Amino acid sequence: MVPLERVLSARGMDRRRFFPQRAIQVDESVANGERKRHNRRRPGFIPAAGTCAQAMKSFHLHLVSDATGETVSSAARACLVQFENVHAVQHLWWLVRTQGQVERVVAGIEANPGLVIYTIVDSGVRALLEEACRQMHVPCVPLLDPVMVALANLLGEQVSALPGRQHVLDAEYFDRIEAMQFTIAHDDGQNLAEIDNADVVLVGVSRTSKTPTCMYLANRGVRAANVPLVPGVPVPEQLLAAHRPLVVGLTKEPRSLSDIRRNRLRFLNQSEEGDYADVEKVREEVQAARRLFSKHGWPVIDVTRKSIEEAAAAILQLIQRRNGNGQ
Repeated sequence: MVPLERVLSARGMDRRRFFPQRAIQVDESVANGERKRHNRRRPGFIPAAGTCAQAMKSFHLHLVSDATGETVSSAARACLVQFENVHAVQHLWWLVRTQGQVERVVAGIEANPGLVIYTIVDSGVRALLEEACRQMHVPCVPLLDPVMVALANLLGEQVSALPGRQHVLDAEYFDRIEAMQFTIAHDDGQNLAEIDNADVVLVGVSRTSKTPTCMYLANRGVRAANVPLVPGVPVPEQLLAAHRPLVVGLTKEPRSLSDIRRNRLRFLNQSEEGDYADVEKVREEVQAARRLFSKHGWPVIDVTRKSIEEAAAAILQLIQRRNGNGQ
């Protein structure tokens, strides 16, 4: 089995992009000597220095969770991107489940006052955090409360209040592990004899985000393989003969793709001369790939202006529709 770290490292990718729960640390970017001065200002706001004061607003943001913090981090990130010229100094507090752990969080908030967003289900632990924030006059937001209250009212049941239940080692968890192993073993056209065991196969020319998109899908429990389209190399017969998996073509605007390939060559200290990054040759590649997708009736996703997460979301929708679960 090929180690995951080796696959990601070889392609210049950071595993934290696919496993954000593994990147856990508290941001201590504010020096100790500055803390007292910040505390005299309104909680959480840090005026930027010099001419940047009008352009950029900085503030402390404390994200507190009784589990891995993945939920609260994702929600905070989704909200922050809606604001221009704002920088959040994030302080990450994970696995907060006891009074002693809450006291450490409170000490951190007192040192760097700012907005507190939390996902804690235990009522006792919540009460300690909320009371401390009230005394410090710091805003404290329970992220999941509106959803849990609505579900409790709808179902007529009480919330179980058990932290980390979404991370239990159940069948779904092991399905994700198996999907990850499958995806690593079937990256870049490997093990084509087993390609019919995939849930989805991504096809595209070089540098169309096939591998990172597959890795993201695997983390969602999807067995994803990918096959590169190389000029002058026939399309693998195993791909054309596969019936079980959904085959999806990935494409990108030729000039953008050419720029990405040039940057890749510079990173590898290789010459930019040749067909690989030539915009006209790239255009021919993209057009040939589109003809192939059209010939076989494969759905196409243009990833030019899509993030990996957006491309993966579109693929998940295609899978659901194919399985009869979509709209």
